[in-house]
Amino acid sequence: MDLAKTTTISGARRHPRLICAPEQIFDVEAVQQALSQLDTTLEGAALRADIVAVLRSTQEAGRAAIAAAFAESPFDARAMTSSYTYLTDQLMRAVLGIASQILHPNPNPTEGERLAMIGVGGYGRGEMAPHSDVDLLFLIPYKATAWSESVIESMLYILWDLKLKVGHATRTIDECIRLGADDFTIQTALLEHRFIDGDISLANELDTSLKNDLFAGAGRDFIEAKLEERDNRHLKQGERYVVEPNVKEGKGGLRDLHSLFWIAKFIHDVDRVADLVELGVFRADEYDTFREAEAFLWAVRGHLHLLAGRATEQLTFDMQVQVAKVMGYEDIGGRRGVEVFMQAYFRHATAVGDLTRIFVTGLEASHMKAEPLLERIFRRRPKMRDGFQVVHNRIAVKDDDEFLSDKLNLLRIFEEALRTGMLIHPDAMRLIKANLSLIDDDMRRTPEARRIFLDLLLKHGNPERALRRMNELGVLSAFIPEFEPIVAMMQFNMYHSYTVDEHTIQCIAHLARIEKGELEEELPVASSILERGVNRKVLYVALLLHDIGKGRPEDHSIIGAKLARRIGPRLGLKRDEVDTVEWLVRYHLLMSDMAQKRDIADPRTVRDFAKAVQTVKRLDLLCVLTVCDIRGVGPNTWNNWKAVLIRALYRQTERALETGLEDLNRENRGAEAKKTLRAALKDWPRKVLQRETARHYPPYWQGLHVTAHIAFAEMLRDIGNDDIRIDLHPDEDRGATRACFVMADHPGIFARLAGALALVGANVVDARSYTTKDGFVTDAFWIQDSEGHAFESARLPRLREMIEKTLRGEIVARDALKSRDKVKKRERAFKVPTHITFDNEGSEIYTIIEVDTRDRPGLLYDLTRTLAASNVYIANAVIATYGEQVVDTFYVKDMFGLKYYTEAKQRVLEKRLREAIAAGVERAEK
Repeated sequence: MDLAKTTTISGARRHPRLICAPEQIFDVEAVQQALSQLDTTLEGAALRADIVAVLRSTQEAGRAAIAAAFAESPFDARAMTSSYTYLTDQLMRAVLGIASQILHPNPNPTEGERLAMIGVGGYGRGEMAPHSDVDLLFLIPYKATAWSESVIESMLYILWDLKLKVGHATRTIDECIRLGADDFTIQTALLEHRFIDGDISLANELDTSLKNDLFAGAGRDFIEAKLEERDNRHLKQGERYVVEPNVKEGKGGLRDLHSLFWIAKFIHDVDRVADLVELGVFRADEYDTFREAEAFLWAVRGHLHLLAGRATEQLTFDMQVQVAKVMGYEDIGGRRGVEVFMQAYFRHATAVGDLTRIFVTGLEASHMKAEPLLERIFRRRPKMRDGFQVVHNRIAVKDDDEFLSDKLNLLRIFEEALRTGMLIHPDAMRLIKANLSLIDDDMRRTPEARRIFLDLLLKHGNPERALRRMNELGVLSAFIPEFEPIVAMMQFNMYHSYTVDEHTIQCIAHLARIEKGELEEELPVASSILERGVNRKVLYVALLLHDIGKGRPEDHSIIGAKLARRIGPRLGLKRDEVDTVEWLVRYHLLMSDMAQKRDIADPRTVRDFAKAVQTVKRLDLLCVLTVCDIRGVGPNTWNNWKAVLIRALYRQTERALETGLEDLNRENRGAEAKKTLRAALKDWPRKVLQRETARHYPPYWQGLHVTAHIAFAEMLRDIGNDDIRIDLHPDEDRGATRACFVMADHPGIFARLAGALALVGANVVDARSYTTKDGFVTDAFWIQDSEGHAFESARLPRLREMIEKTLRGEIVARDALKSRDKVKKRERAFKVPTHITFDNEGSEIYTIIEVDTRDRPGLLYDLTRTLAASNVYIANAVIATYGEQVVDTFYVKDMFGLKYYTEAKQRVLEKRLREAIAAGVERAEK
């Protein structure tokens, strides 16, 4: 039997533009030639294996050709998707020909032995990524025959051998209609069906039946189902600003564009989005936006599949770097190429959201989609100001020309939306977006424009809503042009959950909530500050501008302060208000840094901070701004630990500013602490209590709370030289577990404790080490689990057991950590440069060593072990973690109890610390 004669493989049919020549993707003549040389006397699996070998080599060559051409033209997504569809079409036709003519020949088929192969879903639409599923409908006229079952079974075996992921169904036309009517997923797949090969007359019958029997209605149920499906998908995937978006299913992703097109196809019976322009659904510029967003997202998805070597849709951190690189994004102006790429991604995702909103509201207007239930029940018609009207319960513009005759209307509409609590009609949004050029310097400096903008921030109690809509429509960056570079700007790190503009809006939303008294219990200090009264205008403007300098080579706080100095007067702020806003933007990280990176029990920390702040008025403003800034980073960034630190720094600084800095000294604190301990242990014998208060050096008394003093006093009582005493206590106020250790002092204990804690997966957030005059060490560590919470009581016995074994030498932390000290694959893309600084001014008696580097499980152990080996005494360590970045701050002395003043000693220590970090990184990435 001659395979070449009996197997007909179709050549290139009418197809969208391909990324390279058709014969490079699938050389029909070469495949036919290769098939003709096969030994057809073989049977069953043997013959199939030879057929698969021919097709696999063709498939691999085609894939390689497409991938190479796509690498040369990394944005040519349409040609890429068409090329993978073309390759799949040719494979499907070849396999159908082989199965129906070679493996199961049927020279005289009956009427019931007809078969049409139909592509459905994405394959039917003709859009395929490198590893997309192949969804097939095998259409038969009546119930399946032995011949059709055999052909389909053989086809599937070949396709599976080719490692294709095939979704398939065998149905009659009647079954398609019946099942499609009951299941919107099937209905959607059939909406995009496309004839591939087989009996064309049967395929034509399906077309007619679908049009007349399945897609003939108004489609309201279908539309509602698709919109509900979209909403559920968004809830599952998260907002479009999540930092690791799903390109296909996420908000503003490809599925949103697909949903939009499905509904349009159902209602208007169109085959191309371009047809919606002629129907008036989209304007020409909106269609261009659709095409650009679609092409960009498909390009990203294509590269994602090729880099991963499989079907994957999540743009994880490690993949973001790789996709940005293959698409040609480079580092520029202080920003990494991956950040430039992700900014483009989020801007396209926002554009998809705008198009969807326009389209959905158009459906409401034509009664294709029901209005939200609450809007129907509570249909109140507020009195509108001149020029505006209510259309489908949304604010609309009465007359476009009249609206545009006064530039201020571009701001007034947002004020009207907040005043009435109504949404803006998409037609009005389209009008605004198309006329942003009217917002010029003259309009920006108009007193009325300033008033409206500040009122949006200050007057209506819901500034977040106005700012987010203004930002999405481009009004915010048109009114404050300096805001434009941070729109959709991603910060490539694990700390920030949002883009810079969204973070800013989140911060303002938190401020509004505090003002309304919604967070009084959670944020007592910030709430009481606002209740007492501050300059709200200064606070809101400072928060709006605090990150406006991001994405530039310079320090964003410094450049941001310069921009604030320029923007403030334009917004109508008085000179002293501009000065305060500029100071707040310049030092918006000061309180957070002082609280999280320094020992606030050290009087010098509070004194230095108080000198920088100077007035209680500034302290109040900075405290509220700091709280909002941290809370605006992400949903789980603010915790009890940070709350306690900020609160303590605020209260101590407020007291110092009100009573004088001289109150801040060690002697006062030490005397107060001893007095408090005596009162708490009044039942103790006088001599025992005297011995306890006399055995500690001054730093011990000012560095710990009385609860820790009590714990240590009880642990030290009657202790022997060989005893190891451990007290694990949940510190609920701080959201951490306090771990206290007492034992005879000897070098390296601090490092061994750090290693023991790393072994049990404990994250150290604070640690203090004190030696008693009679030779014991009293160390206090505050630790959290991997979720940033105190350890559950049930886990404490295991914690204690591991720590005891490590301290007794039964477990060597250095060896045990090797297998655990790893950086996850998706997190390896983050590069954090190491900075090590020495500060001899921040503390009266210690040198402060600050190590800013990449975080990993065994880092603290490596650093403390290195310091111990260098005979450095660690008094305490403060740990601040920002996603993948960590700042470990050590308060240290040398072996003689002196500071590290000489540069030579500092250089030696820095070299050793850097070597320990480098060795740890190498170990963690193996």
